[in-house]
Amino acid sequence: MSLFNGLFYADYKDGFFSDNRSLERLLTVETALVEAQADMGIIPGSAAELIMQRCHIDYIDTEKLKQDIPLAGNAVIPLVKQLVEIVESHSIEASKYVHLGATSQDIIDTALVLGLRETYTILDKQIRALARILADLAANHRATIMIGRTLLQHAKPMTFGLKVAHWLQALLDAHAGFAGGRQRMLKIQLGGAVGSGNALLTQAVRKRLSEILELEYAIPWQTNRVPISEWVTGLSIISGVLGKIAKDIALQMQTEVGEVTEGQAPGKGGSSAMPHKRNPVTCAAITANAHRIPHLAASVISGMTQEHERSAGLWHAEWEVVENITALTFGSLANSIQLIDSLEIHPERMMANIEHTRGLVYAEHVSLALAPKIGRQSANEWVEQACRTARESDRHLKEVVNESEHSLENLDELFSSGESIRCCEEIVNEILENYKSYENQL
Repeated sequence: MSLFNGLFYADYKDGFFSDNRSLERLLTVETALVEAQADMGIIPGSAAELIMQRCHIDYIDTEKLKQDIPLAGNAVIPLVKQLVEIVESHSIEASKYVHLGATSQDIIDTALVLGLRETYTILDKQIRALARILADLAANHRATIMIGRTLLQHAKPMTFGLKVAHWLQALLDAHAGFAGGRQRMLKIQLGGAVGSGNALLTQAVRKRLSEILELEYAIPWQTNRVPISEWVTGLSIISGVLGKIAKDIALQMQTEVGEVTEGQAPGKGGSSAMPHKRNPVTCAAITANAHRIPHLAASVISGMTQEHERSAGLWHAEWEVVENITALTFGSLANSIQLIDSLEIHPERMMANIEHTRGLVYAEHVSLALAPKIGRQSANEWVEQACRTARESDRHLKEVVNESEHSLENLDELFSSGESIRCCEEIVNEILENYKSYENQL
C-alpha cells in the first residue's frame, strides 16, 4: 500500500484487486471447468461435486500459496497442488480430476477476464455518471461567453458550454470505442498446454465453460494478446480524455485567468508555505494518472510479440500492469466526477478576460465582413495591420476600424459576442443530441 493511494485510486480499488478476490476468481474458473467436464460426461459427477465443494478460499492456505508462487512462476501451479491435496483427503479418486487437461494460462487468463468484467460494470456506470454531469453543465452554460484559446493565446469568443460539450463528445467517443471492444475482451481462454486443446478440453467443454461463466465463447487465444491490449488501450484513451478536461480546468484556474475553481473542501488545495494558495489538486491527480497510464499500457502492447505458444516474461508482464491501469482509471473517473460536479464557474471573469485585448478577439468578425468588399486575403492583411495599429497606439480595435477608409455596416454587432453565442449554441445542441442517442443505444 502506498501513502498516495487515496489520491490516485478510488476507494474500491482493493475490493476488485485484493489477494482474496484474485484467488476467488481463479477458484471460480477451476470450479467451472470441473462442472463443464462433468456436464459433458468427461469426469464423474460425484467427483466433480466434491471438487466444486472444496474449491473455496476457506480451504486454501493463502500464505503458503504466496510463498510458493516465486518458485512455481505463477499462482495456479501451487494452487492446484493444494486443491489436489484438499480433495485427496476426502477421495483419492476424485483428486485425479482436479484441473484436468488445463494449463495455468487457461485459468489465469480466464480469471483475469472475470475481473475485467466486474470492473467494466463499474467503469461503465462511472462514465455514464460523468457524461450526465457534463451534459447538464454544457446545457446550463451554453450561452456563458468566454474567450477561446489556441496555442495558449486569446483567439475568439466562444461559450463555456461549448468547451464542456467538446469534453462530453470526447468522452462519448472514448466510451463507444471501449464498449465496442467489450465482446472481444470478455471471453474464455481454454486451450491446454499449447492452445491445441485435447480430448478433455473439447469444443463442447469450451462452450459449456463459457455458458457457466457467462463469458463469450472463444477458440484458444494464448499468445494472441489483442483482447488484453484493446482493454488497456481503451482505458488509456479514456484517461487521456479525463486528463484533457483536468488540464483545461487547471489552466482556467490560474490566478490571472480565474474563470473556474475546483470545489472547496476543508484543507483542499492549500500550500505548506503559502496560505493564500488554492491549488488544482484534483486536476493534478487526474493529469498524473493520464500521464502514467499510456506508458503502462505500452508495456502490454509491446508485449504482443510473444514467442511461440507461451511467452517467457511478456505474458507475465501483463498481470499487475492490467490491474494497475484499471485501478488508476477508476481513480481518475471518481476524481473527475467529483471535480465536475463541484466545479465553481465565474462568468464575470470570463467576460473580463474577453475584454483584455481591447477588441482584438473580434478581428475575425471584421475580416469576414470585409472579405466580400476587398477579397479574403486582402481583408486578412488589412485587419492584421489594424490590429498592429491598435496595439501600438493602445486603442480599441473597434476605434481603429471605425476611423479607417472602409465602411462597415453593423460595426457594433461585429464587436459583440452575439454571433459567437449563436454558433456555439448550435454545436452544443448537436452534441447534446448525440448524448441522448448515446444514452439510448448503450
